Amino acid sequence: MSESDQAVIVEGIEKSFGKVKALRGVTFEVERGQVLGVLGPNGAGKTTTVNILTTLIQPDKGRAVVAGHDVVKDASAVRRSIMLTGQYAALDDMLTGAENLVMFGRLMGLSKGEAKARSKELLTEFDLEAAAGRRVSTYSGGMRRRIDIACGLVVQPDVVFLDEPTTGLDPRSRQSVWDLVAGFKNLGITTLLTTQYLEEADALSDKIIVIDHGTVIAEGTADELKSRTGGSYCEVVPLNLKDIPSIVAALGSLLPEDYRSAITPESDRLAVPAPDGAKTLAEALRRLDDANIDLVDIALRRPSLDDVFLSLTGHVAEVADDSADAKSLAAKQ
Repeated sequence: MSESDQAVIVEGIEKSFGKVKALRGVTFEVERGQVLGVLGPNGAGKTTTVNILTTLIQPDKGRAVVAGHDVVKDASAVRRSIMLTGQYAALDDMLTGAENLVMFGRLMGLSKGEAKARSKELLTEFDLEAAAGRRVSTYSGGMRRRIDIACGLVVQPDVVFLDEPTTGLDPRSRQSVWDLVAGFKNLGITTLLTTQYLEEADALSDKIIVIDHGTVIAEGTADELKSRTGGSYCEVVPLNLKDIPSIVAALGSLLPEDYRSAITPESDRLAVPAPDGAKTLAEALRRLDDANIDLVDIALRRPSLDDVFLSLTGHVAEVADDSADAKSLAAKQ
């Protein structure tokens, strides 16, 4: 694929802070209009990568191109082509929402009339019309995040960088941000999303990279990464736990010895490897039905991104306390 098809090109980026090597040859590409999820434990190099791509710092070695512009040789053009929003909205609290939007419009080169017109459009699009005349200092966390992102869209960017944009938000506000990301795709805007919610990356990303110790240790779609962790399996939950020995007998050759040995007297369900996916599920259900065994549930399961993260990095993701909210949102996608 030619460079003209790529919105972001990163080749062998290295960065050190004193004796600490933050990045060790990071390389990846993002196609135009794609959503790239960037995952990794704290200190892995995610923020350093974003800071280089948004021209906040320069790499020691390597090359990075954003929206067709080199981040070192043409940093000003990069800044004109991107939007960056982080965990904390960079707004003037003493101004109203509308005044912030007009100010950003003027800073981006719009005339006073154009800035006011664009402000009205964005206030409507982000459901902030009722709060347009209020100081931003009175806004809730979700409203601040929406007005922050709206300010970055006064002039449509080619590439959007969202650094953990939903951290600390309530479920409704988080869903609004998710909807925005979907809207970016429809507009052909490329999005780089760093997130601590693995479900969020799963639901939103076209492609995911996992960074650990300053290097990209995995890259692919969510499904491709999950397949590296292990195949699908059938989860069987009996109505009566006393039926577990009968289930083992009924499943026969579908249940390998190593899976049988994992069953204990405390087990309330069984996992059956499903190399053929739905066909294995259908066969397991047929055998259990023939044996007249009543079930609470039987379903085909796949490894989650949590499993992927654990297998790749050796430890669980550092997820916020309200991760259950993210899971509930993921279920709606």
